[in-house]
Amino acid sequence: MSISHAINAAQSGLKVSGLRADIVATNVANASTPGYVRRSVLLGETLVGGRTSGVTATGVTRSADAALTAERRTLSSDVAQASLMSSTWQVLSSRLGDDAEGTGLFSKFSKFEAALSASVTSPESGTQLAALLDSANAVVAELNSLSKLVSQQRSEADREIADGVNVVNKALKQIEELNGLLVGVDGSTSQAAALMDERQRTLDVIAEYLPIEVVPRAGGAIDVITVEGVYLVAGKAKQLEFSPANSFGADMTLDSGTLSGLTIDGQNLTPGASSYAAVSSGMFGALFTLRDTDLPAFGTQLDTVANDLVTRLSNDSIDPTKTPGDFGLFVDTGTPGAPGLAGRIDINALIDPSQGGSLWRLRDGVGAAVEGPPGDNSILSAMSDAFTKIQSIDSNGIQGSFSAAELVAHVASITGQSRISHESVLSSASTQHDLLMEAELSETGVDIDSQMQDLLSIEQAYAANARVIEIANQMMQKLMDI
Repeated sequence: MSISHAINAAQSGLKVSGLRADIVATNVANASTPGYVRRSVLLGETLVGGRTSGVTATGVTRSADAALTAERRTLSSDVAQASLMSSTWQVLSSRLGDDAEGTGLFSKFSKFEAALSASVTSPESGTQLAALLDSANAVVAELNSLSKLVSQQRSEADREIADGVNVVNKALKQIEELNGLLVGVDGSTSQAAALMDERQRTLDVIAEYLPIEVVPRAGGAIDVITVEGVYLVAGKAKQLEFSPANSFGADMTLDSGTLSGLTIDGQNLTPGASSYAAVSSGMFGALFTLRDTDLPAFGTQLDTVANDLVTRLSNDSIDPTKTPGDFGLFVDTGTPGAPGLAGRIDINALIDPSQGGSLWRLRDGVGAAVEGPPGDNSILSAMSDAFTKIQSIDSNGIQGSFSAAELVAHVASITGQSRISHESVLSSASTQHDLLMEAELSETGVDIDSQMQDLLSIEQAYAANARVIEIANQMMQKLMDI
């Protein structure tokens, strides 16, 4: 090899070593950057006249693993769905409660039963009657509050669907734009690697809302489809369509047309729909399930509890003073049989002093014109018997024989089982997701120790090439001196 060839080879080595050092520095700097994929320099030999004349950088590659990333992204959808379902059922379960000493609905029923028993023992005590009315009001307030919570949760789910549609549509448009940029860029450059990282982060955003797959296209572009096979990006980005509700009522349903589904190009993506395109997981899966299935079912169970309470204490055999068929202590202030009874239940105005009624009617009957004997506990005793009587129920997912308090305990148990089930699903999905994240990071992430070792190797190569140039320079000087 001639001196000039040696110098050229060494110069190419210095140039490549500098590039490799830059890439290592970039890797280390972005070690904790979400979505960053480790880079490395692709090397090749330089040939002049069929002879090796140095080294050249043929490009920059990303250490991506498409299979691992796709599987991890699918599990991200499952985790997002399971997390939302679990947190919602935790709220519902805690609000019902299963402890008489707590603050949930079961506690309110237990305290009402105790106050009713105390009034039977001391019917002449105005203090006991007032305590009984207070506990009845507490039951009503909790049922009203739980019914309102269901409406609020459904309304919030509807709003979050609308927000999610905006997020996904923006992300899909961004995928289209990144595809366009990548088509015009050499795929083996650092610029292309950065664009691919940004595209991967955008895909991860979409995957939180619905499970997706990626189809590679020419020039580094990709198409995006749902796992059910519906195109979200096919060259151009398509747009999801959804219309949020302006208000929310217990009677509003998807089937009645009062609530919107999710569509794209006329295809029905609504989770739970009888369509091949229906989304199966992700935040959309959870939000639609909560809005259209789980929360309405929970609301109907609350209505069953409220109806059982109204019916028990409106039995004509309890109070001979009231008109047959009229309400007793608890009333339905709306249309009987309509959804949302738990939100309408109230205290009979004839009994409630705050509504112009008289407290003594708790003891003497809602239809009593004048106050009766203070020691007469016959109506209170009949109310207590009705409240604790075991009755059969088979509706809205509730089946069995219960007293009024036992019915609430049963609903609390059903809710608790749903909470435990969703927590179990979340735990399993999170574990699998974490394992895949670790596997993906081991393949594509930045290992600082490994990068430092590479940097030492680069430093040695740089020093060796610099030494070659130094020696070649000395040789040239000696030749010049001859």
